[in-house]
Amino acid sequence: MTSSKHVIVGLSGGVDSSVAALLLLEQGYRVEGMFMKNWEDDDDATTCSAEQDLADAKQVCAELGIPLHQVNFAREYRQQVFDDCLQEFAAGRTPNPDVLCNQHIKFKAFLDHALRLGADLVATGHYARIQPNGGTLHLCKGRDGNKDQSYFLYTLGQAQLARTLFPLGELEKPAVRELAEQAGFLNFDKKDSTGICFIGERDFSEFLARYLPRTPGDIETPDGEVVGRHKGLAFYTLGQRQGLGIGGLRGHEGATWYVADKDPARNVLVVAPSHDHPLLFASGLDAERLHWVAGAAPAREFRCTAKIRYRQPDQACQVRLQADGSAEVVFETPQRAVTPGQSIVFYDGDVCLGGGIIRRRHEVAA
Repeated sequence: MTSSKHVIVGLSGGVDSSVAALLLLEQGYRVEGMFMKNWEDDDDATTCSAEQDLADAKQVCAELGIPLHQVNFAREYRQQVFDDCLQEFAAGRTPNPDVLCNQHIKFKAFLDHALRLGADLVATGHYARIQPNGGTLHLCKGRDGNKDQSYFLYTLGQAQLARTLFPLGELEKPAVRELAEQAGFLNFDKKDSTGICFIGERDFSEFLARYLPRTPGDIETPDGEVVGRHKGLAFYTLGQRQGLGIGGLRGHEGATWYVADKDPARNVLVVAPSHDHPLLFASGLDAERLHWVAGAAPAREFRCTAKIRYRQPDQACQVRLQADGSAEVVFETPQRAVTPGQSIVFYDGDVCLGGGIIRRRHEVAA
């Protein structure tokens, strides 16, 4: 049993955060829940989903006998997450709102609010671990390699880690669902959310069109042949195959088209006719808006592994910090669909060193 510290758990209505609260209660913490409303929309599907999530959170708290706070961070979310994402989409880049949400909402707005309510610590249902090493707290991968969420948490620093608990870090998802069922949680078999956090399961293009104008332009092959029209660069991401509307072209029978590049200056979407076309690969990248979990980079130049997307296997690379605060990353093996606006996250084994935003990719030398 641990000392009776006061912990507020961010309860989403999902099974992971519910079991996080259960485990902390069993460990002797004084536990309370907090349900965050981060998005306001008049869409019926979104409203119904949020109401169900709140109902699930209330049922969990009733089973555990703990209070549930409710807080609205929709204004903060709109200003610090959504508006930033819109700017990135408008520039033809592909942002990662989940990273921004963790940075500005869950481990800033939520953490600050919980501390004002008298909490000593906050907790979430993320699959990650915090391990002390000397005077430094390491952010480490979750034991469940299929669910590890350290990729989305690389913007956390020492101050946040010192106030945070990740109770699920040592568990695998099937065990979490089993604990939830044993505890009588009605959400024990609830489907994991897979949509972009502020969009949910809705059609991405339809949602984005509410906020950004459609700016149609040409779709070209790497040789400059016009093969179709796109509805706006913001609505596509590198490596995308579905939704291009250019199948069965004369002279390109059998080709399967993928988004290979964007040319904002000409408003042109470049597509390649095969999954492994050279234009889809990059030998390295430049990253900006760097953050280091320990407070500083390991060195001005170092070798490590990195991920350029969630659940990607670790890729060996060399990192060189630049005078302007950016980083040049060179991969041991060329990487497919390196996407500006997405995050690159650096690792030393299980330890998440930090990461940054992909600014530019390096073409593979011919």
